[in-house]
Amino acid sequence: MATMWFWLMTCVLLQISVLCNAGVTSTFVRKEWSTDMPESSFPPPPGTNAPEQVHITQGDHEGRSMIISWVTPVEKYPNVVTYWKAGTKDLHKLQTHSEITTYRYYNYASGYIHHATIKDLKFDTKYFYEVASNEVTRQFSFTTPPKPGPDVPYTFGVIGDLGQTADSNRTLEHYMSNPIKGQAVLFAGDLSYADDHPNHDNTKWDTFGRFIEKSVAYQPWIWSAGNHEIDLASNLEENDPFKPYLHRYYVPYKASQSTSPLWYSIKRASTYIIVLSSYSAYGKYTPQYKWLEQELPKINRYETPWVIVILHAPWYNSNHYHYMEGESMRVQFEPWFVQYKVDIVFAGHVHSYERSERISNIKYNITNGLSLPVRDINAPVYITIGDGGNIEGIANNFIYPQPNYSAYREASFGHAILDIKNRTHAYYCWQRNQDNEPVVADSAWFFNRFFSYGG
Repeated sequence: MATMWFWLMTCVLLQISVLCNAGVTSTFVRKEWSTDMPESSFPPPPGTNAPEQVHITQGDHEGRSMIISWVTPVEKYPNVVTYWKAGTKDLHKLQTHSEITTYRYYNYASGYIHHATIKDLKFDTKYFYEVASNEVTRQFSFTTPPKPGPDVPYTFGVIGDLGQTADSNRTLEHYMSNPIKGQAVLFAGDLSYADDHPNHDNTKWDTFGRFIEKSVAYQPWIWSAGNHEIDLASNLEENDPFKPYLHRYYVPYKASQSTSPLWYSIKRASTYIIVLSSYSAYGKYTPQYKWLEQELPKINRYETPWVIVILHAPWYNSNHYHYMEGESMRVQFEPWFVQYKVDIVFAGHVHSYERSERISNIKYNITNGLSLPVRDINAPVYITIGDGGNIEGIANNFIYPQPNYSAYREASFGHAILDIKNRTHAYYCWQRNQDNEPVVADSAWFFNRFFSYGG
């Protein structure tokens, strides 16, 4: 009888998860909303048609290409990126042209959105690049990652649900001033929160792009899409999901044989990073399912020992907000994560912070009643990092008592640093925004699943 009752409740919760993924309002609604910083906080750069919203991300699977993206508000051309290796500007100045795209959303028309891929870069090398209009030239730089290898150190920042509020600004400033310097950012979804404004005000995409430029023009952010990127609004006759996001934020999905920019993989130093989409179909035989089924066995842990997954809706969450919304995806993919010894899963969505123990819930079936998570050395650590700043306020309604699968949780804004040391060890810390200083509130040493536990 108890088993049947649990099964019925599981079915109900899975149905709730499906409804939430479809856009139905959650039972738990925040009462106090934050507000975006005024547009004057993120002004366009001076000059006619000046390139703005400059951002970069990895442009291939290995780390030898970079996608340079920017917006020109008035004119299409010039659509050229000029770049050179540090110290060689006068000798080896190279150029590549951008692909140009635009879109309309209800009563909004975008500027000219440029995406240019610089190829055949050298590993572990600093480059300068310029984007220009006829009157204004803006110069930036980036450093390519080291060649993939098992003991190559690398440091990531981790941010989710950023938005463009005063809290968002504190998060980004704290990340950029962190003594442990991140070299790239793993971003767990929910960017501009334009859809939280009347008519999905797409000018908020422009202000967000200008807000983050101070970081993302200089180091790649590895993007994943959240629910606030869906941007469906049938009342506005806007029925193309992810339209603004897909026009603005290109990723190298084809390099990993993905059929969608919403799920893909890259290598970076000693890490293999897999991005999944919580808001795309993932049931058996769907394109995302088939892609992940083929992707995980490909990973060479002797080259990239650390396997990191980024998605948006957390699989383990002890907050009433969005509770169990990721459950159906967990049921689908968690056995693979344990089988292939995924090290860490980063999620957003819940606007607070939580780190799990290494646990799994893969033994349950409808006859054995084994329905609770258990400690599992082969399982990932699940980290909810939806605490970037958002616009909807903090998620401060935790379930009590704290479940034994939850190692640390706190309703505060902040960011994290993942500092990969070698094939076996990585140092992780979460820093909250408090008293205008980043305060280390949670930290842990992670031991690689593959090399620490027998391959």
